Amino acid sequence: MPVIKTFSQACENNKLPILNIISQVFIQSTTVWEIGSGTGQHACFFASQLPHLSWQATDRIEKLAGIQAWIAEANLPNLKPPLALDINDRSWPCQSIDALFSANTLHIISMVEVETLFDRLSQYLNPDGLVCCYGPFNYAGQYTSDSNARFDQWLKAQNPLSGIRDFESICQLAACIGLNLLNDHAMPANNRLLVFQKSP
Repeated sequence: MPVIKTFSQACENNKLPILNIISQVFIQSTTVWEIGSGTGQHACFFASQLPHLSWQATDRIEKLAGIQAWIAEANLPNLKPPLALDINDRSWPCQSIDALFSANTLHIISMVEVETLFDRLSQYLNPDGLVCCYGPFNYAGQYTSDSNARFDQWLKAQNPLSGIRDFESICQLAACIGLNLLNDHAMPANNRLLVFQKSP
């Protein structure tokens, strides 16, 4: 049976605002590893708009068929076949990473997995490597909007281990592995885009 492409309206809504930022961050020709590619829509759109980059979509193995359906339709030379990658895997399918992008992932996975993600980045991210994380964040333990508070309640109803993360906690995890916060961009729909760079 043919694989039906899954679709995310959120990806359609946020792809242009995200592109406006990452096009100024991922300037050098390199491979961007996307953690938690989901449907594959972001991978296809960003690869089409940023031809100087190679885009490597990754996700858990059960998501790969849907991502591949998007990639096959896009048929872009700088868009690589998706790879199976679980944050918890001790060994990732790469030697090193120069640039990493992840959207709407940190609030879905557990906080233990968030910590594991940064631990893996300590192993794989090269000096001067760039990291962009998009999604909602709390500041000083407070929601930034009523809609984010409702969203957090919904997340925890689906999975008690999910939830909007504290900006300060993410920055502390980043600092512990030598990542410096370059920018904290305000985005539509009460989201943020955090840009980090690893110390040389």
